[in-house]
Amino acid sequence: MRNVHLILVLATSLLPFATVHAAPADLPETGQTTCTDASGVTIACAGTGQDGDLKAGVAWPSPRFVVGTGVGTTDQCVTDNLTGLMWTQNANLPAGTGAATTGVRTWQQALDYANTLSLCGFTDWRLPNVNELESLVNSEAANQATFLIAQGFTGVQADLYWSSSSYAGSATSAWIIRYDGIVFADNMADSHYVWPVRAGQ
Repeated sequence: MRNVHLILVLATSLLPFATVHAAPADLPETGQTTCTDASGVTIACAGTGQDGDLKAGVAWPSPRFVVGTGVGTTDQCVTDNLTGLMWTQNANLPAGTGAATTGVRTWQQALDYANTLSLCGFTDWRLPNVNELESLVNSEAANQATFLIAQGFTGVQADLYWSSSSYAGSATSAWIIRYDGIVFADNMADSHYVWPVRAGQ
């Protein structure tokens, strides 16, 4: 009996040092369906091991993006059925309707704009983090703005968009996404586009 008690004491005393593993994250497919050889020529994907062959990740639902019904409060919003996020339909909403105005803001102005937005019956809008913003990228599309406009969005700019994620390498920089999917950090005092998001249903 003493040995059993000793084993229990040892087992419970080691619990704080036990390795804890997080549940795996379900990452979505990239959208890529074509494959190329070393010269850039399109080839059949089967057996290449390329992304277009494996299509690893969670498959995109069909339809992936659902534009508001045009009735009620959601007619200016788009829901992404893959991530559950709701985006403003207009990806350049701060520009308003005036031809002389632009939608670009500094990072703090972008945060403030998104945090105070009231649209589609919701007031919990915010600036997306870098992963959320990058989730809109389709690796199969040569031009992300053209792809997203074809999905029902409007005002998508072939330019730079702020994320809410600050850059650990500098106290004055934050992550941005370029229209072609490239992610990098930029000075918070610079002005870029703003695309608010909120958690979906």
